Amino acid sequence: MGSTATAARLSVMMFIQFFIWGAWYVTAPLYLGPVGFGPADIGSVYAVGPLAGILSPFIVGMIADRFFSTERVLGVLHLLGAGMMYTVATKIDVDVDAGVTLSETEVATVISCIFGYMLCYYPTLALTNSLAMHNITDSEKTFPLIRVFGTIGWIVPGVFISFMNWDSTINFFWMASYASIVMGLYCFTLPHTPPPAKGKSISVREILGLDALVLLKRPSYLAFMVSSFLICIPLAFYYQIAAKYIGAVGVENPAFKMSFGQMSEIVFMLAMPFFFKRLGVKKMLLIGMLAWVVRYALFAFGADGPTVWMLIGGILLHGICYDFFFVTGQIYTDKVAGPEIRGQAQGMLVLFTLGFGMMIGAKVAGYIEGYFSPADAPVDWQNLWLVPAIASAVVFVFFALVFKDKVSRDIEPVEESGDTV
Repeated sequence: MGSTATAARLSVMMFIQFFIWGAWYVTAPLYLGPVGFGPADIGSVYAVGPLAGILSPFIVGMIADRFFSTERVLGVLHLLGAGMMYTVATKIDVDVDAGVTLSETEVATVISCIFGYMLCYYPTLALTNSLAMHNITDSEKTFPLIRVFGTIGWIVPGVFISFMNWDSTINFFWMASYASIVMGLYCFTLPHTPPPAKGKSISVREILGLDALVLLKRPSYLAFMVSSFLICIPLAFYYQIAAKYIGAVGVENPAFKMSFGQMSEIVFMLAMPFFFKRLGVKKMLLIGMLAWVVRYALFAFGADGPTVWMLIGGILLHGICYDFFFVTGQIYTDKVAGPEIRGQAQGMLVLFTLGFGMMIGAKVAGYIEGYFSPADAPVDWQNLWLVPAIASAVVFVFFALVFKDKVSRDIEPVEESGDTV
């Protein structure tokens, strides 16, 4: 089969992979709130995903990489995930119009089911990347073109949900379940990808990426890692609260409006080579963090009215927030790590950011939302959004003062050694 046909099949894989996630992840609070999930409960919903992300290296490293072909593991995980999401949808399917809400016990059960679902879904993020990389010849040229279909896949359900007026209904949970079934079955048709570590011994140390800890001896990389971890705490506010916020202040079709963030992500992803060449790593990272400060400030001061252009502007900044910080951070990590620990270094970055950072951030965002949501008064949106704005500003200043690397192509990689931090 020709490379173009293979790339097309992999692009479809990426599209469905992120269609599933985009179908429910941002809009979930719009339905969960009315059925009995308080801010702390929704914080728990968004904390179990990062927890699953922390545990997923065990699934990938000890099972997928050693015993079974990647496409079969993907298929099984997505079908199991479809069953878990179907269970979630069944348990939260109540008559909201009649005022029916879930009990605390039922809410806890649903959170457990979502955790089970995320244990199935999170490993597939790494597996789809590895399957794609294995089946293309020029990864630097071809993979970004394949991966962009994932971003498109995230955008499409947001547009469709608002078009169907499903923003505050249970339907997007059902849609995620059915899409998971489609993905599970489709995975079995993907190119055969044998387990990369079959027959090889592998240690828990390698799975956890402990060899990459040597990078933290480099002060500049330690500053980068600490900043990356800390900035992910205010990041959780966006995914967890933004859709509910813009809907609560009267912006119509919040699912569609939130998809503007991914649209801008595509634009800035394509423009990154231009900016990277002219700005370098430190300036790119600083611009990314500053965009977070501006985004949350726009949310805070756009709440009074509301000033819709400020809210939409905050969403559109997602492209800079994500691409300039996360993608640049991945490139920086790739530069400083030696070839023997490059994969572990990327895994460590994900562990500290989308793992520990987002997990703590989800709980913090739930607490802050509850604090500024008094039972007998409207939500104090302005002060709520000032919290992540100030937090992002503090991280920005810290990084600007402490990070000293002059970004460039001449960064010397840190080779693997027996030393640990």
